[in-house]
Amino acid sequence: MKAPALRELTVSELQERESSLRRELWKARFDNFTNQLDNTGKLKGLRRDLARVKTILSERREGAKG
Repeated sequence: MKAPALRELTVSELQERESSLRRELWKARFDNFTNQLDNTGKLKGLRRDLARVKTILSERREGAKG
């Protein structure tokens, strides 16, 4: 999911998305380790999506402070 679409979500939705991405990334890493993951590019995409969500959450926290 791209950043403009993520910016439209609420904080609670972003937190929910973050936790689901963490679980999905853990599962993909485990599958990769056990040679069950066919598309290894999925790892990179999940890491980047998680980073986008975390960045937007931190921007919102900083915006609330200042």
